[in-house]
Amino acid sequence: MVGKSSSGLIVGLAINPSSGVIRHFSVFPPRPMIDFILGSWLHCQLPTGASLNISSLSCFLNESTDAPHFLIELIQSSATSLVLVLDLPPRKDLVLHPDYLKTFYENTELDKHRQLLEKIPEVQPYVSSSLYIRCAVSPTAILVRIGIEAGGQGRLEEILRDNVSAIAKEVLDTWLGGFMHAKREVQEVERINLKKRDQMFKSKTIEIDLGSNLPRLFGQETSTRVLEALRGVFSL
Repeated sequence: MVGKSSSGLIVGLAINPSSGVIRHFSVFPPRPMIDFILGSWLHCQLPTGASLNISSLSCFLNESTDAPHFLIELIQSSATSLVLVLDLPPRKDLVLHPDYLKTFYENTELDKHRQLLEKIPEVQPYVSSSLYIRCAVSPTAILVRIGIEAGGQGRLEEILRDNVSAIAKEVLDTWLGGFMHAKREVQEVERINLKKRDQMFKSKTIEIDLGSNLPRLFGQETSTRVLEALRGVFSL
């Protein structure tokens, strides 16, 4: 089911009773500087008996600013393993725009968060199988796998509570406090380039993340309806 609520919020819910798969999408309407905010949650019972849970939040800015987007995703396939993706994806080529790299990533010391997490024995770097994802994230992106021994679920909860939660809040505060309110003059030519890049980023995100996974989890008919609705919302 995909539709609009009275508040203008786009809500999509896909349910496959035979597999117990539920996917929920929420697309929040635009605000100044914000193009849209996409939140999603997936729960699926795997053939192994384990459950797959994916929660994600993506905040996309519009072309009135060139500040980075915001992305956080938690992927848990067992009680002892979890993947964290936390990043402020850049909206300009960092090789061609070293000042952008310095302003948003060096001066803000974002890389210290990744360094702190990777000092925890149970935390290891995570490498995405998607080459596109690996080139789209920033140099300070946090992509880690948290793995604990069987029976140590309390330790996983402790890491999430004491480390991941605090770091995610600091990254979000940096994005909200420094980027959202920064007055950066964007020329018309830059706005055109930003819009083109953002459209490509959104399109590839839907294609790689949702387009490849939804049919496998929901079946083609339901997946097609959800993807078409999302593409309509994003004007893709």
